[in-house]
Amino acid sequence: MYFAFPACIQSFVVNLPFPIGSPMKLLSLLLPLWLSGSVLAQDQPTLREKQLMEDVERLEARIAAIETRLAQSSAPAQSASVINPQTAPLTPRPDPLGGTTLNFGFDGYYLYNFNRPIGRDNLLRAYDVTSNSFSLNQAALVLENAPDPTKGKRWGARLDLQYGQATQTLQGNPANEPRPEIYRNIFQAYGTYVFPVGQGLTVDFGKWSSSLGIEGNYTKDQINYSRSFLFNFLPFYHMGVRANYNVNHALTLSYWLTNGTQQTEAFNNFKDELIGLTLAPRKNVIWTVNYYLGQEHPDVTFYNNSAFNTPPPASNLPTLQGVSFTPIQPAPEGRLHIIDSYVTWQPSPKLTLALEGDYVVQRLFRNSSPAHTDGAAAYGRYQLTPKFAIAGRAEYLSDRGGLFSGATQALKEATLTMEYKIAEGFVMREEWRRDSSNQPYFLTNTLGVLKKEQNTATLGLVWWFGQKSGSW
Repeated sequence: MYFAFPACIQSFVVNLPFPIGSPMKLLSLLLPLWLSGSVLAQDQPTLREKQLMEDVERLEARIAAIETRLAQSSAPAQSASVINPQTAPLTPRPDPLGGTTLNFGFDGYYLYNFNRPIGRDNLLRAYDVTSNSFSLNQAALVLENAPDPTKGKRWGARLDLQYGQATQTLQGNPANEPRPEIYRNIFQAYGTYVFPVGQGLTVDFGKWSSSLGIEGNYTKDQINYSRSFLFNFLPFYHMGVRANYNVNHALTLSYWLTNGTQQTEAFNNFKDELIGLTLAPRKNVIWTVNYYLGQEHPDVTFYNNSAFNTPPPASNLPTLQGVSFTPIQPAPEGRLHIIDSYVTWQPSPKLTLALEGDYVVQRLFRNSSPAHTDGAAAYGRYQLTPKFAIAGRAEYLSDRGGLFSGATQALKEATLTMEYKIAEGFVMREEWRRDSSNQPYFLTNTLGVLKKEQNTATLGLVWWFGQKSGSW
């Protein structure tokens, strides 16, 4: 049955200056008012008034029953939460797979060398190594689960798999790797843990890309398409332990302990070290300084039974997983020293400037004459429109002793790069580059005839997609 109070009483309730409370309190306020008004109007209740009073009594009974049931159902829950604290809500545990990103990259190019070199070989290039050929620079797969201490997750891991011409340059060089075929396609593979020290001490164990030098592996993150002489000369990767500590927003300290430069497996008993710092004196300036100490001479020779790497006619040679080796006696113990520094300045959102300088000295034996290589590179990039950018690089490298090129010479290169963003995750780069030397060094179309320069024109196409944001 539908029941409603008169309009005057409803208006009275709405305009009360205090909360009503429970339904029973509401009835206790309204009934006297309503009934008193009825009595004043007439001494004897009418039939309708008797029905209304009966309805109110039934409504009171139903409300009392509802309140009783509510009190009974809430009492056990309240007592249980007090008696058994385990029923209280628990803090959610971090999901180990949460935040895992799967990322793909493809980098291909066509390059023409105006020297028309025999074998289509572009000397001293790191990635764009072939001329007059549609080339696969690299295809990459990157899986990463980064730590996030703010969410209670202090561990993570990363795996980079790589295929293509860049793999041959970067990975598993027999000059550095005792058994290169094992690790050739693993560019990076490491685990991370962030210790609760200060603002966080990040420690990685495994194989990682070297941060010696301003340039990196993935073309999408570089200013130019081709890589500099310095990138091609400095270490590409390391295997070991590294630690990074953010002292504050303007200073980060780094320390590495590794097998060596480009050594997934150690080929001597020396462990290389790096001490580095990164300064951010302003929001748009980042300056990195590194010192690296190493010993890059093997104390054993491995034989893979190829035509140019057969073991000597001897019996009972020791083996490592089936690969024969012999010790080198006396083993060279000369040291490698690298001083590396680079700075990036972004004076405006559209303009980026950078400068790198490196000094490298190495000895075969501790008392040997040193070989020196030093150089510098300057970079600039300007975003003309949201889709179009122009960039340039100028570089000088002095290779005294032939540590880089195998010949004592002074090398220069100038590069002009134009970039067009076709879509998100898809860019095209057109590049003109000129390499030159003070000695005849670069190949021509005639065997034995060398030139002091090589000029190249390149069209590069780079695709990438995945959940990982920022630089790879």
